[in-house]
Amino acid sequence: MEPQPPALLSAPRMLTLIGSVLVSLSSGTNYVPYAPQLGARLLLSHTQSNVIGLAGNMGVYLSGPAWGRVVDSKGPRIPLISAFACLLIGYLGIRHIYDDGAGTVISLVVLIACSFMTGLAGNAGLAVAMNTTAKSFPETSRGTTTGLVLSGFGLSAFFFATIASVAFPGDTSALLLVLGLGTAIPMLLGLVIVRQIPLPRASTTLGIEEGLHGPEEYQSIPSGDAALFIHENDSHTSLLDPTENVHEASSYHVPEPSTVLELVPGRIASRESSVRRSRSRATSVYDGPNVYGKQLWLSSDFYLVFVIMSLLSGTGIMYINNVGSISQALYAKGNHNYDEVEASRWQAAQVSTLSVCNFAGRILIGLIGDLVRYRLHLPRAYCFCIVSTLFVVSQLSVISVNDVAHLWKATALLGLAYGSLFGITPTIVIDWFGLSHLSENWGYLSLSPLVGGNLFSLMFGRNLDSHASNDDSETHSPLSLIRRGGLPSEHQCFDGRDCYVSSLYVTATACLIALGLSVWAGIRDQRKTAEAKREVIWVAEE
Repeated sequence: MEPQPPALLSAPRMLTLIGSVLVSLSSGTNYVPYAPQLGARLLLSHTQSNVIGLAGNMGVYLSGPAWGRVVDSKGPRIPLISAFACLLIGYLGIRHIYDDGAGTVISLVVLIACSFMTGLAGNAGLAVAMNTTAKSFPETSRGTTTGLVLSGFGLSAFFFATIASVAFPGDTSALLLVLGLGTAIPMLLGLVIVRQIPLPRASTTLGIEEGLHGPEEYQSIPSGDAALFIHENDSHTSLLDPTENVHEASSYHVPEPSTVLELVPGRIASRESSVRRSRSRATSVYDGPNVYGKQLWLSSDFYLVFVIMSLLSGTGIMYINNVGSISQALYAKGNHNYDEVEASRWQAAQVSTLSVCNFAGRILIGLIGDLVRYRLHLPRAYCFCIVSTLFVVSQLSVISVNDVAHLWKATALLGLAYGSLFGITPTIVIDWFGLSHLSENWGYLSLSPLVGGNLFSLMFGRNLDSHASNDDSETHSPLSLIRRGGLPSEHQCFDGRDCYVSSLYVTATACLIALGLSVWAGIRDQRKTAEAKREVIWVAEE
């Protein structure tokens, strides 16, 4: 007799959850605020600094499909070892160039490569943490547990920046050393404690409202054809009748291709349109959607989520990459007593606020998603509306800020929105496309921020540079007195909100478009659920 899987609140399962949170916590350090100091020491322009930051983001997002496929098929070992090596090499390489202080073309290329490696490592760790957690906890708590793991990713920048600021205040070189060692070691720890824990048996009623779950035996997630559940039943009662008695399920049985029925048109469609009949028993088939590979790329749902994520995450990436420059621009405007230390404090305050709210957003949206699904009986896709609204409000808030002392409010809203986006989307990916190929599907969707992120960040950088250039020509302006008073960089913009506000009008419009698409996503998902009630195929013997 096979041993029973550990209970849901058992020590092995909780240890895996804790290990996944630690790995995730070490995977989101691309947003740690050292770019302004690096740029000032190496005399980099805002555009060059944005290119370096985008290289890290590209490492995260471009590697998604590859890491996803490795995690789905090979498990966590290879990604975690690779993450350990890339984090060490990446951050220690950036530290070496910073200490050397040579702002050459070669050093710029190496910085881009090292930043790319840190992003590569971050995606590897996050893919392992998210995949392991999603497959180790039941569907009813999946939004909450994956949100908890993803919150570690959101808290990462604040966590490591705080450690460095307390232990080595004002020392950017020490910060980069902390990042190199502090992120690599948890990846080795993850090799020991992060592993998929089989789920115990759990009975649920049959019904579309509960996600089309039949009586099932939770085991390791199969990666092939849908599992087949067979039970004896002399009744012709509809499969969707909530009063139907729940029969005990047998073990998984892989059906022959000729008998397989998949209830997934788009996501819920039938492979056969005819009902197979035999005597004295009924056979019901469902193991959730299983859309991946070519089928994923042909799905309109995929492109809907892709566009929403591109618009919203691009807005978030732009702000995160440039929040230090925004705070410095606001602090510098009209300030004849510019203090570099004070400017750095305002910058650090924004990043800390952003990171904490990013963390909170990922946890809260997971709880909200489960509440929407199981209490309100609505699709989780409606959570996109909440996220998009937060993004719109955050952009309008940044536009209205004229004083650096009030910037934290806009930063908090943006952090909540950004964290919520990445906290709910993986769960929606599971709902729409299935769990078996979660990491691979999420990897393809992770390409979406490259579109908006690159476009909006480069736009923002060029906008700042154009204002800085205009300032350089005004040699008789009072601004020149500020520069002589100790401003650290020639590329600083002194116009306050005018340095960047035109970029925010673009992102605010993009978020409004995403809000409209989010409403459509929720309506579309609800309609498909209603359609599934009419199209469910059940097999009965006469």
